[in-house]
Amino acid sequence: MPDFSDFIVYADESGDHGMVSIDPQYPVFALTFCVMRKDEYVGAIVPAMQRFKFGIWGHDSVVLHEHEIRKSLGPFGVLRTDRALRTRFFDELNALMDAAPMKIFASVIDKEKHRAKYANPWNPYEIALHFCMERLQAMMNRFEQHGKTVHVVFESRGAKEDAELELEFRRIASNQSHWGYRRHDFSRFDFQPVFIPKAANASGLQLADLTARPIALSRLRPGQPNRAFEIIEPKLGGLKCFP
Repeated sequence: MPDFSDFIVYADESGDHGMVSIDPQYPVFALTFCVMRKDEYVGAIVPAMQRFKFGIWGHDSVVLHEHEIRKSLGPFGVLRTDRALRTRFFDELNALMDAAPMKIFASVIDKEKHRAKYANPWNPYEIALHFCMERLQAMMNRFEQHGKTVHVVFESRGAKEDAELELEFRRIASNQSHWGYRRHDFSRFDFQPVFIPKAANASGLQLADLTARPIALSRLRPGQPNRAFEIIEPKLGGLKCFP
């Protein structure tokens, strides 16, 4: 029987990590790791998410998705027509995010600068994943999770994409992939990737989804008001921008 970690990690991204065609309006890629204690996740985060959904929709089958919320799509269409509900929705969602006990590690890649700086630039996803894994490894070290299985949950993006991400994840976790001048020993922990569909309705994955774009925008448009980032910022255990 595996010895499971006291922590669970949920990951999400914002932007396209491709380097061939870069969107001039959003030339960044961001990856976030949201790390939560399992006892706090079960005892506080999930119940808070359920109460929020029951209060807004009367049921808990809606999956929070930043893009759909921002565009008022699907079950969030009511936010476009009911101003009072819209205000209540964002007030309660902000309060939920603010109260959620979690540590966030994030990396933002400016793809235009990255391409201009290097003749053969690394894949932005690999760079971001390395950084987040390094910070996660350091945290697991501090909390003496040595030898324990640490699950990192990703939203499934398709068989091919999941396989590519899993390969890179396992290369890092087995100390077969290095970058920079530092070497981190990931083998002291049993890091395991988990891929689930958005429809799984995992509270942790939905919280992670709500963090990635605000973090990316905080670097892309630092002068723009960003209430979501103001709430997220105190939870950051590490934020690195490349290059």
